[in-house]
Amino acid sequence: MNARPHKQSMSELKLRRLNEHNQRLMEDLARPRMRVSEASASLIRYCRQTKDHLVPSVWGPVGKSEDPYAPPAQGCNCSIM
Repeated sequence: MNARPHKQSMSELKLRRLNEHNQRLMEDLARPRMRVSEASASLIRYCRQTKDHLVPSVWGPVGKSEDPYAPPAQGCNCSIM
């Protein structure tokens, strides 16, 4: 005999879920978009312009002063008195 309130709460729950889902879809629709061709061209341009020290076959050998991955100089900067 208490079937009415239960059905009403289930329908309210379904409505709330649909509203939340609709809100997520609206947020997704508002997200800025870029064409794949533009994004890939931008990525190619970045890779060509940014020197990668880990790929010497493409960029040539790297000097010790330019190499951020080179181990630090192993010298002692101490003075003995």
